[in-house]
Amino acid sequence: MSLNLSGVPMTLTKEPHGRGGALDIAFVTETYPPEVNGVAMTVARVVEGMRVRQHRVQLIRPRQSKRDVPVQLDGYREVLVPGLPIPRYPDLKMGLPQVGSLVRLWSAHRPDLVHIATEGPLGWAALRAARRLGLPVTSDFRTNFHAYASHYGLSLFTRPVLAYLRWFHQNTECTMVPTESLRRELGALGFGKLSVVARGVDVARFNPNKRSEALRRQWGVEPDDMVVMCVGRLAAEKNLDRLVCAYRAMRRVNPKVRLVLVGDGPARAQLEGTCPEALLVGSKTGNDLAEHYASADVFVFPSLTETFGNVTPEAMASGLAVLAYDYAAAAQLIHSGESGLLSPCKDAQRFDQLAEQLAADPAQAARMGVAARAAAERLDWASVLDKVEALFSNVARGRDWSDGDAVPSNPGAIVEA
Repeated sequence: MSLNLSGVPMTLTKEPHGRGGALDIAFVTETYPPEVNGVAMTVARVVEGMRVRQHRVQLIRPRQSKRDVPVQLDGYREVLVPGLPIPRYPDLKMGLPQVGSLVRLWSAHRPDLVHIATEGPLGWAALRAARRLGLPVTSDFRTNFHAYASHYGLSLFTRPVLAYLRWFHQNTECTMVPTESLRRELGALGFGKLSVVARGVDVARFNPNKRSEALRRQWGVEPDDMVVMCVGRLAAEKNLDRLVCAYRAMRRVNPKVRLVLVGDGPARAQLEGTCPEALLVGSKTGNDLAEHYASADVFVFPSLTETFGNVTPEAMASGLAVLAYDYAAAAQLIHSGESGLLSPCKDAQRFDQLAEQLAADPAQAARMGVAARAAAERLDWASVLDKVEALFSNVARGRDWSDGDAVPSNPGAIVEA
């Protein structure tokens, strides 16, 4: 287990440097631990993985608080930029555009590669600065901003946001996406130069042996109660109305079902009003989060806006049967009827029927949980980082980065935005 800078445990035995020696990599992201979200945690995994493999890493991110101090270590340097709270997400920051500052930074300390994890103002500035200096750039597509618009009364902005995202990613050498289904979806929308890079899960941390009967007693549940859990931000885009409907369907066939929600967000007050019997325990991290997962019995995740959904493999690794739509990580990882249950996308009636099926047969749910754990044990972070490292190396050195799942396209002229 390697010490890291973000609170993300790393168990890696890969030899350093991948192909062609160590790189100087500049990572640009508008979210990073201790912020709690899937993008932050996944970016931290990659940053720490590259550092453990002895690449020289520069991390550019918004200052998260007045007490936030940049970390400076041999081979690792943080650069903090001003940030503003994101509307409706005051605990998250978006970086202010810093084109001139980044040009000066990278002129003095020229990286081999710039990797941009988020497409906000800081990411936009990083793309402009890198292009001005002729630096190779890779990117991630991690958040369906264009899909979120409909949940906040901003449907008129869907097309402009999509056009901006397409421009952004087309002006990088390669965009990493977490699933083949997202690659196909974005390809149909005119995105190119896409490569599928899956995500792993820490099966040592997220593990059925973290189950706590003391925690269950704290929740007020009996030993034979079925605890239904959902983990994630309490926000409109997470489709929480469907979660409540599924929970009520489960209660109709099994009155001993209890709902526990882990997370916080702008929809908390509404949930407390519409489902007062649910237990809302707030945000959890680290071993506390792992204990919460393992102390549940099934996991219900109705979101249709994820690019991946880290909570799905975390729940599987924790030994939980997962009910989700046939979408994102769930579509990639779950064999419906074996390690969980998948509903056709947007089929609310079928989602509720499958929820009832789980509630009516706790023994079946337990068997699925065992199979889910076995499937999760194959999701190795080291192999994921192998692919990221190879891709970074190939792009930085001007080599062909594509493989069997990649979708190269003609780079064309760089378009200003």
